[in-house]
Amino acid sequence: MTIILKNKVTLHFDDFIFKCSIGKKGFARCKFEGDKKTPIGTFSLGNLFYRNDRNPKPLTKLKCVPIKKNMGWCDDIRSKKYYNKQIKIKKDLRYEKLYRKDYKYDFLIPIYYNTKNTKIGRGSAIFIHLTKKYEPTAGCITLQKKDLLILLKLINKNTKIRITYSR
Repeated sequence: MTIILKNKVTLHFDDFIFKCSIGKKGFARCKFEGDKKTPIGTFSLGNLFYRNDRNPKPLTKLKCVPIKKNMGWCDDIRSKKYYNKQIKIKKDLRYEKLYRKDYKYDFLIPIYYNTKNTKIGRGSAIFIHLTKKYEPTAGCITLQKKDLLILLKLINKNTKIRITYSR
């Protein structure tokens, strides 16, 4: 089964339709680090990362990984070794912190964009994560918590996401 994002505000899976938000500057076929665009294409999904100090382990077929204070996702274009990978935080690398004070990463699923044959500077840390007000993102896809919890019950490790653009 495939999650389908057809436009800027609607995510479909099977018979379910969820309101969502995407990158502030829309979609991109050719994405670059910091462009605030959501990549177009079909991608695999990673494990579910979650804050177990705030939430119980959700019902899902995905592997669940508790987020620890030292976890990050490297967005440092100087690092060929770690770029666009989950890392243990290091002072000499730029990264997206996964253990946040706000709620946005209480649940997150990495979208495996630019992970095989990684191209430095072509975008990193693209996730499905939480929102409350559907604010535009830096390139991620966001859902409200109740909707993400429903989606988690429906998907598995073989689920893909197809991001397309139609008006």
